[in-house]
Amino acid sequence: MVQPLLQATNISHSFDYPLFTHIDFTIEPTQSAAIVGRSGSGKSTLLHIFSTFMKPNEGKITLLGNNLYSLSDKEIESLRRYDIGIIFQFHYLFKGMSALENIGVATMLSDEQVDDTILKKLEIDHLMSHKTSELSGGEQQRVSIARVLSKKPRIIFADEPTGNLDEETADLVMDVLIDYIKETGAALILVTHDKSMAARCDEIYTLEDQALKK
Repeated sequence: MVQPLLQATNISHSFDYPLFTHIDFTIEPTQSAAIVGRSGSGKSTLLHIFSTFMKPNEGKITLLGNNLYSLSDKEIESLRRYDIGIIFQFHYLFKGMSALENIGVATMLSDEQVDDTILKKLEIDHLMSHKTSELSGGEQQRVSIARVLSKKPRIIFADEPTGNLDEETADLVMDVLIDYIKETGAALILVTHDKSMAARCDEIYTLEDQALKK
């Protein structure tokens, strides 16, 4: 029996108002899942709960075999460093450093090597000596994605990773992400407004009326 990489049970959360209640979600190796929904529906909050950054009001998260919110801060930090990849809509690169140096920071922290194959697939291998300020927005985003994938994460959480990219580059990025999880046995959880990007995933979930629906 295949063990899920992430299993969420009975997740509920609210701020000044209820965001969602009694959400169950499971993802297994090589699977990809998209979560779509209107702005304010709680998609990013749910992703933060899944990915170690926010404890839900109720419910349980089992991430990579760990009861997530019973772990110590040190154990959670280890998961983030070695096993989890998080891709944001904005790239958060280190200014003043080259593209290669940015990627190298992540691989050094995770005891990995910069993966030239990933650089080629993202079509940024010729940009490694460039400072981040010399790169276009799309190039910077692809460098940030290479930084995440070079860590060799076992599960990837992506919050609008193609939101600022043109259609051709967005398709390229999705090709690389899907190939990565198929080749490595990782999984991808994608939050997006883009229906065409969501359609690339194995499953599509809609967060609406405080529930997560297939």
